[in-house]
Amino acid sequence: MLYDLRKMTSSLCQDTCSESGYQFAGLEYGAECHCGNRISSSRAAEEDCSLVCRGERGSPCGGVGRLSIYKVEEQLPGHRKFKNVHHRGCFKLPNSTISTFPVSSFQPNLTTQSCVETCTDKELPLAVFKKPHCFCTWTSSLFSLNQQCVGDTGLNLTSNSTHTAAPELDHYQVYHTPVLDSRCKERMFLPQRSSSLVALSSFPGAGNTWVRHLIELVTGYYTGSFYFDGTLYNRGFKGEKDYWKSGRSISVKTHESGQKEIEMFDSAILLIRNPYRSLMAEFNRKCAGHLGHATDVQLKSKEWPEFVSSYAPWWASHALSWLRFGRRLLVVHYEELQMALVPQLRLLTAFLNVSMTEERLFCAQSNQDGHFKRSGGQRPSFDPFTPDMRQMIDPFILTVDQALKSRNFSGVPQEYLPR
Repeated sequence: MLYDLRKMTSSLCQDTCSESGYQFAGLEYGAECHCGNRISSSRAAEEDCSLVCRGERGSPCGGVGRLSIYKVEEQLPGHRKFKNVHHRGCFKLPNSTISTFPVSSFQPNLTTQSCVETCTDKELPLAVFKKPHCFCTWTSSLFSLNQQCVGDTGLNLTSNSTHTAAPELDHYQVYHTPVLDSRCKERMFLPQRSSSLVALSSFPGAGNTWVRHLIELVTGYYTGSFYFDGTLYNRGFKGEKDYWKSGRSISVKTHESGQKEIEMFDSAILLIRNPYRSLMAEFNRKCAGHLGHATDVQLKSKEWPEFVSSYAPWWASHALSWLRFGRRLLVVHYEELQMALVPQLRLLTAFLNVSMTEERLFCAQSNQDGHFKRSGGQRPSFDPFTPDMRQMIDPFILTVDQALKSRNFSGVPQEYLPR
């Protein structure tokens, strides 16, 4: 489900469902978008869909318990564009196992795209193929990392490319489709209240929401928050409404950096991101919400330099305070999580003292972006950081780098450092 209280439109919902491989888009409550391949309910009266889309006057967006359903514009086979298609790798699978997969098809001109389309239409999360055979199935321990073909590169290929399978008869290429395994949606609060509070601490704009999404996928437990954000609650972060000290959440989001607030937590994951990207992301959020972008006009206004001069010192002081007062720390760099998702997730779950199943790892890999990362498509038409701004920010980076090393952590990624 996609939720946008301010800007939901029928076209936004249809585009989202199309990119995720679905045939129907349904709008409800004026702000909720649902996607699917089948309509299982009977038609309701037109007047029941009386709520208009929050971002599009005059366009119906369902009602209370009613969906306005749109048929997504059909693309010719081989031309549909999907988000969240990831190459899982090459796997050695016995024929006896392949025969148990729920969907199989013979396609003489088989490509990655055509097999992914087949499995997406069948609402199955994995496309398994070796020309000319395409199979669709659910995630399982069959596709663990230690069963990959020797020498497999694990490249993340585009969805319309072709990939030549290994020549052995029992070797198959495996792709995650945009379909999220229903088991990945299952989340709950901790079965027993924890006496230890774990912070997920970051400077605003460092990707805290994205990391919460990953932690919930890979552990199956809700994350909590020191604050309350109704938008995030409505997007599935049910821990938002839970009291942050309840002990029912696997970790608790916070941006606080005072000694008193830090010492309330028994341990912490300190998430650090390149300050230039953090500042840009937080300004985007302030101007256009969790998924929007600031306009060039806003970046050229007086608010932008005022924001940078106020927030840049906070980026440094936040990290320095947690390094000084935090009791038990795991430092995670946003960029390293992007580049090496699986090893970083293993470090996170070990720190949280949670065993991670292969199925849950697949959940995180197959839906690693979710609907909680801002699209990278829209960029300013100019460099918003002036030389004076850089002259202020760069020393902060060096200070945090030195502080990390003094605590026996690795320094900031090389890309942060001024050249």
